[in-house]
Amino acid sequence: MRVIIRNSILSGGLLLAACTQPAEEPLEGAWTLNEAESRLAFTSVKAGEIAEAHGFGSLSGSISADGAASLVIDLASVATNIDIRDERMREVLFETGVYPSASVAAQIDPASFAGLAIGESNVQPVSATLDLHGVQAPVETELSVTRIAAGKVKVETTAPIIVDAGTYGLTEGIAKLQELASLPGITSQVPVNFSLVFERQP
Repeated sequence: MRVIIRNSILSGGLLLAACTQPAEEPLEGAWTLNEAESRLAFTSVKAGEIAEAHGFGSLSGSISADGAASLVIDLASVATNIDIRDERMREVLFETGVYPSASVAAQIDPASFAGLAIGESNVQPVSATLDLHGVQAPVETELSVTRIAAGKVKVETTAPIIVDAGTYGLTEGIAKLQELASLPGITSQVPVNFSLVFERQP
């Protein structure tokens, strides 16, 4: 009998504790990119077999309360671990004097991840528009949204996004890079991955 009473008290206490714990707030409102915790990387392939990973050091972005998402990439911040290559990409490929940035715009459904608990993820297809080198073109992808803290989410690609340089008028720039580096070839299709952390605005 004592065991039954003790277990009943214990169960009741746990139930009371669970009921009195504050529920996690829904993921609502506007969000701003945490640049320090975010990354965007792309891979180039030269000579048909040598793959090299690159990235950008300066990103900014936001998601509005109605789900309008934007990401701005400072093309001058390209980082390839080789200074002369960074310079050539800025001046010859991206032409940052004319096109200083690239941007991505998308509309997401806030209700689809509003109820995520900390540690939970939601994968959803996204139609976006990439504005690069003066050309706007659609991009279809799939993103994973994970709630990593009460007011923080991580948005990641589930698979690389293949960006074709020809679509954005970058073929001539690639040919010039190939000539300057005395390479037999540089692949024009580039896989892009990103992991972006957004924080809820106060």
